Amino acid sequence: MTVVIGLTGSIATGKSTVSRMFAEWDIPVIDADKLSREVVEPGEAAYEKIVDFFGDKVLLHTGEIDRPALGKIIFGDEEKRKQLNAIVHPEVRKRMIEKREYYKEQGENAVVLDIPLLYESGLTDYVNRTMVVFVDEGVQLQRLMERDGSAREDANERIASQINIEEKARMADAVINNNGSVEETKIQVRKQLEEWGVLKNPEK
Repeated sequence: MTVVIGLTGSIATGKSTVSRMFAEWDIPVIDADKLSREVVEPGEAAYEKIVDFFGDKVLLHTGEIDRPALGKIIFGDEEKRKQLNAIVHPEVRKRMIEKREYYKEQGENAVVLDIPLLYESGLTDYVNRTMVVFVDEGVQLQRLMERDGSAREDANERIASQINIEEKARMADAVINNNGSVEETKIQVRKQLEEWGVLKNPEK
């Protein structure tokens, strides 16, 4: 049976670092953020709906969606943001399920669904194991400020917009402590995958 792992964390906890580790064990990763970009490409159903609703002002001269322009429109406009999510999210979820089922049919030992807002979006029923990448709140704040050049107040606001990382850790089947080095994190991930019977060659 394919183990479907829901990988998540919070902003600047290092989820992307852990996501990249799965490739080393030949475990396929379905990236929700990547899919959200794919489904709004020209010719896709979500693209057509976005243009119908928001108009040509959200298009670049190439015909592609102008993400910054669209972002400005929905920023501070709750109704328009909800409308955009109502267009994009179902398409992302549909594609995510299609890819998950494909890998299961291929007999993969495991498949990872990399979903930043796994808990916020109520998508835990898409997976049968959850893995949260955790760091202390002070470390999270410092990393976010360094990564994006954010002011402390802005960084705190972005962190507060998601479910608290401590709460996510309590809900998870596995917690990866990413306060230390990349190698220390990798050892934890490898050990967890071995416990779940995912790795075919634990020594790899």
